[in-house]
Amino acid sequence: MLSGAEVASLQDRLFQLRCAAEDVATAAADGAEPDELEKLSVEVARIARDIEALR
Repeated sequence: MLSGAEVASLQDRLFQLRCAAEDVATAAADGAEPDELEKLSVEVARIARDIEALR
């Protein structure tokens, strides 16, 4: 069971993950270069790993 503070932290991290994923989608739609897409996708993966570490 998660405490209220843990739930709030998880919600914040999930919001960060969604925003990072949207950044990748926007960059791809705008024709971003592969290196920019790679940088953004690395950030998505980092945030996801941070969320996994909450276990």
